[in-house]
Amino acid sequence: MFDVDRVLWFMAATLALNLSPGPDVLYVLANSARHGARGGILASLGISLGIVFHTCLAAFGVAALLLTHRWAFDALRVAGALYLIWLGVGALRSVAQSKSTGESSAAPGQILRKGFITNVLNPKVALFFLAFLPQFVDPARGHAGMQALGFGALFVASGTVVNVAYACVGGMLSAALRRDDRWRRRLNRMSGGVLILLGARLLVAPRSP
Repeated sequence: MFDVDRVLWFMAATLALNLSPGPDVLYVLANSARHGARGGILASLGISLGIVFHTCLAAFGVAALLLTHRWAFDALRVAGALYLIWLGVGALRSVAQSKSTGESSAAPGQILRKGFITNVLNPKVALFFLAFLPQFVDPARGHAGMQALGFGALFVASGTVVNVAYACVGGMLSAALRRDDRWRRRLNRMSGGVLILLGARLLVAPRSP
């Protein structure tokens, strides 16, 4: 079904995109700063689950509805932006409530769920996959939707590896600082500020053509 050269080009483009410090990387680093490497890894896995969701939407053409119905795109964009801002405000509020434990406590499932919701509520991701995946699909090689799912799986694998690496590096760099109560509060403020900025960026972003 897949052409080797096409797959290699796809993986090269995917790796370059995933290595770029975009919103997903910033979100992972914010969680690593606040919760340690484990928190960043869980956020990475949540993002990957969200990408699986968007891949399925693109593969079956559901994401195309966002191009034809502006209200759907705007509703999803605003919901995603407000959710990020809400997470950021929560991180800032936790500064005053946190105890000197070295890491901010959070249930693994909660971090995973937040990463998933954050990615799902970003319509830019859906439109990206709708535009990106078809470039590598060859109808002559079989069902286009199945090819898109296959390429999407490769994207998820590459993105997960890269984001987990960012999470581990971010967790190690912030580990010593998190043991200091004052620096831990500063890291929480920084992660909260990053989340709020990401939400504000999504809120004011224009609709993609």
